[in-house]
Amino acid sequence: MTEAGLRRKLDKAFLLQAGVISLVAALSVYAAGFVLEEVLVKQALRKEADHFWQHYDKEKQFPRPDTLNLTGYLGAVSSGEGIPSDLRDLGLGFHGLTPAMDYSVVYVTEHENQRLVLVFDGESVNQLALYFGLVPLTIVLIVLYVGAWLAYRQSRQAVSPIIKLARAVHELDLEHPDASVFDAGVYTDNPNQEVSSLAAALHHFAQRINEFVDRERSFTRDASHELRSPLTVIKIAADMLLSEQELSTPARNSVERIKRSANDMEDLVGAFLLLARESEQGLSREPVCVNDLVAEEIERAAPLLAGKPIDVQSTADVRLVVNTSEKVLSVLIGNLIRNAFSYTDEGRVIAHVGDGYVRIEDSGIGIPKKDVERVFKPFQQGHSQRRGGFGVGLTIVRRLSDRFNWPVDIESQPEIGTRATVEFPGAQSEPLARTG
Repeated sequence: MTEAGLRRKLDKAFLLQAGVISLVAALSVYAAGFVLEEVLVKQALRKEADHFWQHYDKEKQFPRPDTLNLTGYLGAVSSGEGIPSDLRDLGLGFHGLTPAMDYSVVYVTEHENQRLVLVFDGESVNQLALYFGLVPLTIVLIVLYVGAWLAYRQSRQAVSPIIKLARAVHELDLEHPDASVFDAGVYTDNPNQEVSSLAAALHHFAQRINEFVDRERSFTRDASHELRSPLTVIKIAADMLLSEQELSTPARNSVERIKRSANDMEDLVGAFLLLARESEQGLSREPVCVNDLVAEEIERAAPLLAGKPIDVQSTADVRLVVNTSEKVLSVLIGNLIRNAFSYTDEGRVIAHVGDGYVRIEDSGIGIPKKDVERVFKPFQQGHSQRRGGFGVGLTIVRRLSDRFNWPVDIESQPEIGTRATVEFPGAQSEPLARTG
C-alpha cells in the first residue's frame, strides 16, 4: 500500500507538472500569436497608413508602400482603378485574407476620395515566429521536461528507501521478527540521514519485539510449571484427606472447598496463561460441541449449589459446533455458569444453546444497571454485598470474547436475575437428534 501510494503520488505530481508546463506553453503560443497579429501587425499598419497620408498631402506623387512584407495599392474610391479586383469591394478597416495562423492582414483607409489598401504578407513573419519563437520555446520546453524528469528520478530515489522500509515492516513476522532487515548496512547507498535514523529505530524496535516474545514464552513456560505444581499438590492432598473415613463432616466440607478452589485456581491460571500469549499459535482447534461442553461445566460447578434450592436446566434448540480450542471455550462458558451459580441463592439457572449462541440465565440477586459495564473490569464483582471469587471471571470472559470474536452481552436487574449471552459467528448449527 505504501509503495503504491508514494509512487502513484510521485507519478501524479510529475504528470501534473508536465501538463501544467504544456498548458502554459500552449497559452503562451496563442498569446504570442494574438499579440503579433492584433497588436503589433495592426498597429504597424495604422502607423504606415498615417505616415503615407501625411506625405500624400504634401506630395501627391508620394510612392505607395512597397516592401518585402508590405504592399500598398492606391486608387480612386469611385472607380477602384489601381487596386486589385479582389480587394476593391473590401470595406474600411482590417480584413483577413488567409487562415489566422498566416497573420496576413489587409488594412483599407480612404482620404480625399482616394483609397489606400495595405496588404501585409505574414508568411515571412511566420518564419520569423518559427525561428525566433517556436524553436526557442521548444528548447525551453525540452529543458523544463528534462529538469522535471530529473527531479522525478531524484524524488523516486529519495523515497525508495522509505518504500523499502515500509515493505519490510509490512512483511515483518511479529512471532519471529528479523531485525537484520533494518540493518544500517542495507541502506548505505542512501546518504539521507532521516532514512538512516528511521532504519536504526526500526532495527531497535524489532530487537525489542524479539525480547518481548522471548520473555512471553519464558513466562508462559515457567508459570505453567511453577503455578500448576503446587495446585496439583493441593488437589492430591485434598483427595487423600477425603479418603479418610474418620474425617468429620465440617472438616470434609472444608477439604472439598479447598479442592474446589484449587480447581478454580487451575482454570484461572490456564486462562491467564492463554491470554498472556500474543497469538493463538499452539492452540489446538477442533470441532467442539457446545451442548456437551455446557453439560460438563454444569456438572463441574455443581458443588457451588450445595444446600441451595435451585433448579438447573439445560435446554437446546440445535446442536451447536464451534471450531476452536475446547479449553478456551470451557473457560469462557465455565466462568458464566459458575457466576450464575455463585450469585443465585434460590430459583433457577437455565443454560440454553440456540442457533449461534449460548445464553446463561439465572434468578439471582442481579446487578444494578450502573454496574453492568463495570463487571467486566478486573477485580469487580456484580454485587457489592456478595463476596466470593476473585473478581476476574467476567474480565476473562470479555477478553476471550474480544480475542476470538465472540460477542458477549449481559442484561441484569436487581432481585430479578441476570442473562448472559455469547454469540459464536461462523458456528455450525445442526438439528437435534430425535429420540423415540
